[in-house]
Amino acid sequence: MTLGQTSNDEQPRAPRSRRSSWLSRKAPLRRVLRYLGILVLVGLACTFGGFLWFADKVTSLKAPDGVKADAIVVLTGGYQRIDQALGLLRDGAGKRLLISGAHPSASPGQIRRSTQGSRDLFACCVDIGYEAIDTIGNANEITRWIHDHDYKSVLVVTNNYHMPRSLLELRRLDQVTEFIPYPVINSDLTRRAWFTEPDVLRIMLAEYGKMVMAKFRAIFGLTQGNGLRTEEPGDKTYSTPRK
Repeated sequence: MTLGQTSNDEQPRAPRSRRSSWLSRKAPLRRVLRYLGILVLVGLACTFGGFLWFADKVTSLKAPDGVKADAIVVLTGGYQRIDQALGLLRDGAGKRLLISGAHPSASPGQIRRSTQGSRDLFACCVDIGYEAIDTIGNANEITRWIHDHDYKSVLVVTNNYHMPRSLLELRRLDQVTEFIPYPVINSDLTRRAWFTEPDVLRIMLAEYGKMVMAKFRAIFGLTQGNGLRTEEPGDKTYSTPRK
């Protein structure tokens, strides 16, 4: 090797590109992306597992036999729910019934005729709440009614897919009253491949999403309004039908 020459090993190396350095195995950006990917996978696994738990809980709900309580409440969302609640009232499962979340345009007479309920039963033992506009409002309306009558145990009537969130909202506001679920089951989901039916799957996914949001609010103490048409907490939110 003559003076002024360099060996191949001593040749100056070309600088590595900035892009390749960012994406190298030990680069901070690569590490951050790896951790984000792991978090996304864990989040997806938890979400999927939670939905399976929710679906199993909903499909396994059954209406109890021979159950009795001080009173009955039904969350509106279909006349079949009210029919079930009125049947429980007629059978003596509770002393009084609150229909929570009725639309202001629906008069007591219209509700009674739509459910073919007894005039005497409505006159003596049925109250109708018109203030609730969502499940949070149902919980507020129901707990006020319970405290006004000093009930200790209450049957809760609503659809099976709606029951977990309803109980969560009720127990969040009232941790003393015993809330006994009485699910309305339109069809036996345990004997059907409901996950292959788009309408049923959509309802289950939507309700699961609302349930997750409700749990987050309960855990972190977040508020989402009172769900009532009337903002004043002292207002009476139910009416008693007359003959």
